[in-house]
Amino acid sequence: MYRVSDVMTKQVVYLSAETTLDEAARVMRESDIGDVVVTDGATLAGMLTDRDIVVRAVAERADPAATTIGSIITREVVMIEQHCTTSEAATLMRKRNIRRVLVCDNERKLVGIVSLSDLA
Repeated sequence: MYRVSDVMTKQVVYLSAETTLDEAARVMRESDIGDVVVTDGATLAGMLTDRDIVVRAVAERADPAATTIGSIITREVVMIEQHCTTSEAATLMRKRNIRRVLVCDNERKLVGIVSLSDLA
């Protein structure tokens, strides 16, 4: 049986909530990722996905050079502990209707992200 820690992405990319959409998109492209963790100072503010950029900004005709990611992020993040099984992660995602979950260690420190594609 696989654990979340076996399949998660360990290289978490962090961006400030003040980062503009165009800069966030460049970071995602250069890092070949579809999500970033957003911080407000030392505090976890939420998560931004490539889909958030399209649905919440581009579709609304927001100016990517003037709009900050903090204005469109998903603020309610869901976490799972790294020792949980991939089956538990899939169940959590299905129940919450989400595609990504932040992964923490026993001290609730962020150690990765697991997505539906990681579980596939």
